[in-house]
Amino acid sequence: MLTLDSFKSLENGEISKEEFLKLVKSDISPVKLEEILRDLNYQEQLFKLQAELVNLQKWVTKNKKRVCIIFEGRDAAGKGGSIRRMTEHLNPRARRVVALSKPTEVEQGQWYFRRYIKEMPNPGELVFFDRSWYNRAILEPVNGFCSDQEYDIFMNQVNDFERMITESGVRLIKFYFSISKSEQEKRFQDIIDSPIKKWKFSALDKKALELWDDYTDYKDKMFSKTNTIIAPWKVIKANRKTKARIEAIEHVLTSIPYDDKDLKVLKHVYLDD
Repeated sequence: MLTLDSFKSLENGEISKEEFLKLVKSDISPVKLEEILRDLNYQEQLFKLQAELVNLQKWVTKNKKRVCIIFEGRDAAGKGGSIRRMTEHLNPRARRVVALSKPTEVEQGQWYFRRYIKEMPNPGELVFFDRSWYNRAILEPVNGFCSDQEYDIFMNQVNDFERMITESGVRLIKFYFSISKSEQEKRFQDIIDSPIKKWKFSALDKKALELWDDYTDYKDKMFSKTNTIIAPWKVIKANRKTKARIEAIEHVLTSIPYDDKDLKVLKHVYLDD
């Protein structure tokens, strides 16, 4: 019979994966079994990719490279969860997660990109932006946090800004996590119902569904203007969080030519694909 001790035995290496699966098959419905197998497959692949991320970080540190990865997408699209999976086994001394709060009064009077320039990676460092300068491309204009003139200035400058930082040696990777309206609504409800996650639900989240079309319009404008050869967007279909996390990590690993790359790890197979 499958018990909690069975999972502990698997984790401690006291039984093999094959023996564990025999226990599962004898005690679980076919639908639940498929779900468990898919999760085991995900956890196994995630572990291998996280090990590759450690190798990538070693290369970045050794060669004094600078890597900047930005995560954009609608609220509840899974940006934070993907960043956590990417960073949880990396050396914290050589990686940072940047999630800037509302600009101060002083920052509001400065050149828009200045607060982001200060957060650019140092030599030998990876920086992960949980939202970035692209707030001004979508979130700010949709919610009336910037003027039309400020929006136009940003859109006229952003490609030059990214060209300058990449020409200065920063490797820039841009992710956009895309989810459906129904999935966003479901995730919002899950957050509201959760006693430990409900703090995440903000006033902006509350308006996100009714402003869905406005977000879509500005997103399309952003892609048409800023999907450049120098700094292209990587769109991640994120209705399924586990698949989105794997795809995002794989993209980072395939985008950077670090030493001792294990190409076999980068070819994943999903049980339900």
